[in-house]
Amino acid sequence: MNTLTTETRREKIKEMLQKTDHPVTASSLAEHFSVSRQIIVGDIALLRASGLQILATPRGYLMDSPSVQEDKNLGMIACRHTPEQLRDELYTIVDGGATVVDVTIEHTLYGELSGKLDLASRYDVDAFIRKVEEEKNSIPLSALTDGVHLHRIRYRDAESFTRIKEALREKHILID
Repeated sequence: MNTLTTETRREKIKEMLQKTDHPVTASSLAEHFSVSRQIIVGDIALLRASGLQILATPRGYLMDSPSVQEDKNLGMIACRHTPEQLRDELYTIVDGGATVVDVTIEHTLYGELSGKLDLASRYDVDAFIRKVEEEKNSIPLSALTDGVHLHRIRYRDAESFTRIKEALREKHILID
């Protein structure tokens, strides 16, 4: 497919992201279109600049959908924990049947900072923790605010949301 024009490749990337509900890595897109990962990162940046809502998650790119913002089973929790409790916090949420959509902190200099996570299983959590441990200069956002942060989580039903909050409360992670 390396005979595509730049515009055609970007249109096909857009179509691929619109047709899937799973993150797509820059590396897999690069392989698919026989271009470098850098080219794909640039394509994504330009697609975003054109107004497309493309999320960059730890597992790849994902088209943001309006349903995420209108989801009635989307809740916000405030948490505080030590770096050693990060895995336990995330396991508690995904084990409760929820997806950790993102993390947000209130930074004294930059204001609100958020990072997409899209963690739905222990496998996802383990991959995220591995990145935190292996990447140079990589720290969780909560490290910038003495462990205080917010998570948006997508849960199955009100009962599961309540169970998750209670489990985090028992671990002294939830801020009420």
